[in-house]
Amino acid sequence: METVKTKNKSFKKLGFTYLETAEIVVTLNTLLANYQVFYNKLRNFHWNVEGPDFFELHEVFEDEYNVAKKNIDIVAERIRAFGIKPHFTMTKTMELSQIEEPSKELSALEMVREVLKDFEILHNNMLDGINASLETGDVVTEQILTDFLSYLEKRNWMFTSYLK
Repeated sequence: METVKTKNKSFKKLGFTYLETAEIVVTLNTLLANYQVFYNKLRNFHWNVEGPDFFELHEVFEDEYNVAKKNIDIVAERIRAFGIKPHFTMTKTMELSQIEEPSKELSALEMVREVLKDFEILHNNMLDGINASLETGDVVTEQILTDFLSYLEKRNWMFTSYLK
């Protein structure tokens, strides 16, 4: 087991070397940035949705940002489990994130379409993390991301059904 020396303490990294976890950590950092931008978008959608579906979408966006908030913490703590500190400024978050903030005000339906677009980005990011985890034999990260993916695919179906 690799040991990393920090200020007066040693940290054991789960039996993986730094090189073995590098690709996993890169994908987790990207997922963390994507989730943080997604969370912020969902908060804004929650506050600013208007129209006949206001009550329904207001609640749905709140449910989604609460899941994103929980997942942000899980991802950051998993990065810490590898002995890496996820130092994320807003600037770094925006640099790493593949999810972008909308450049204009969106209608309720456009907000739903935007969530679906972001689900696709998160989905691909999670698959990258799962593949990196499987290559390394990191079943814990693989399970975390598989659980995220299972939820995301169900929500994708629901949001897609909403648009029909």
